[in-house]
Amino acid sequence: MGQRFAALNEEHIAFIEAQKMFVVGTALAEGHVNVSPKGMDALRVLGSQRLVWLNLTGSGNETAAHVQRQPRLTLMFCAFEGKPQILRVYGSAREVQRGDAAWEELAALFPPLPGARQLFDVAIELVQTSCGMAVPRYAFLEKRQDLSRWARKQGEDGLRRYWSSRNARSLDGLPTAIGRQE
Repeated sequence: MGQRFAALNEEHIAFIEAQKMFVVGTALAEGHVNVSPKGMDALRVLGSQRLVWLNLTGSGNETAAHVQRQPRLTLMFCAFEGKPQILRVYGSAREVQRGDAAWEELAALFPPLPGARQLFDVAIELVQTSCGMAVPRYAFLEKRQDLSRWARKQGEDGLRRYWSSRNARSLDGLPTAIGRQE
């Protein structure tokens, strides 16, 4: 059933690239555990022990608040079509914001996506696969465009105001340093 690996192999990478979404989990010793679904064309595997994802504007910014204090995280990929499988990537992340030295290089890996807020560069420490036999099968219909339309309507100034008012603190009141790129 489940297997552990020190790094991603070609089969893992193909599986990750075929998924339409993934889930990120982070936590601190105290406070809320964060589990956040991610979609769009916002993840790149950069090697067997590194991946990066472009984090888009959302209703909160829990991942950033947690990673700034405790870089551990888990990414989970589930097969909703085809062979039942779950793949988890365990690692440490560093947040990269606009103005940081690595921003231009990493952001260039992605198409321009409205509402791009920050990047997370993940050093992979463990990969685990397991069966997904209890995960239901779903048919993919389409990518949602709601976030892109909303972010374009806000414009850069509107997004910065939103980040300042809605993304600057976590659910537990921790600062997220979202304004650092100013």
